[in-house]
Amino acid sequence: MTRDLSTPPVIPAGSFADSRQPTLPVAQGLVLRPWQPADVPAFLSAYQDEEIRKWHTRRPSSEARVREWFDRYRRDWEQEKGGHWAIAGEDGEVLGRIALGSADLDEGIAGVGYWVLPAARDAGVATRALSALSAWALDEIGFFRLHLDHSTRNNASCRVATKCGYLLEGTKRSAGLHDDGRHDMHLHARVRDV
Repeated sequence: MTRDLSTPPVIPAGSFADSRQPTLPVAQGLVLRPWQPADVPAFLSAYQDEEIRKWHTRRPSSEARVREWFDRYRRDWEQEKGGHWAIAGEDGEVLGRIALGSADLDEGIAGVGYWVLPAARDAGVATRALSALSAWALDEIGFFRLHLDHSTRNNASCRVATKCGYLLEGTKRSAGLHDDGRHDMHLHARVRDV
């Protein structure tokens, strides 16, 4: 969608769509790579995990639905709405998910979300992945501001955000609907140094 702006876009149109979604290197041998058809079972299985279910209420119900999600992820890249990556180990095994969404190229703003599978928790996987994605989005693509939110009860996500330079900006009261009711949500953001 083209908007009439008094200022030029922060990120030129085509910054995503004119190239393939990249695989991004992450510290200690991890990579962020686009989702592949072979990842469907691992992705579906992740949403059976109690911790992931606790914080993520949008869940695929079948492998067919996961394939639909992966198709939407590809369209998001082509339409410059964002990017979705598998966090993968050296052997290609899926360890988690990270996404850049709600991208507004005109304003240079996007949201970030992530989860990590049980076997990869407490090993710094989410922190390394968020650091890599943030550096790419801010320094290479040119986003000015990245933000994320999480339930105030999700202490692990809060620690990851803080370690990656996402400052806590405030609490959004009753902003998240979870299986056990409404949660207050912390809002964190990281702004590019200018």
